[in-house]
Amino acid sequence: MLTRKSARSSDVTDTLIGAGSEFSGTLRSETDIRIEGSYQGDIESKGMVVIGERGLAKSNVNAREVTIAGKVYGDVHTSGKLTITATGQLHGHAHTAMLLVQEGGMLNGSCAMERGEAKTASAAVAGSGSGAGGHAGQTDKKAKQAG
Repeated sequence: MLTRKSARSSDVTDTLIGAGSEFSGTLRSETDIRIEGSYQGDIESKGMVVIGERGLAKSNVNAREVTIAGKVYGDVHTSGKLTITATGQLHGHAHTAMLLVQEGGMLNGSCAMERGEAKTASAAVAGSGSGAGGHAGQTDKKAKQAG
């Protein structure tokens, strides 16, 4: 029975709006979404949403994680990490637990970070043994200094 479930999981195809494609409406997905073309409308995903380098989204995005390498005009809500790459632009508000803006990336708007989610995410990173725990400690020090 485990074999059948594994086979079904591997058959799941993520959603792709390819380069040269235009789409508008409301997009809801249980899996990851990647936009390389143009999209206008709300996006909701229980997985990850990636706006590729040539991607353009005039959208409010709600997902577990979001990576922006293209342009987004709208608000982004994520329970995990929001990453804006060196080529990425967010023109809108960000609501996230963790934020990473690479050098050259743009955030034109406000950012609200939820402490409860941020602590949970930091604890998961620190507990993973990946060496990122030092960043979590720095965040805790800054929080103590501010509060």
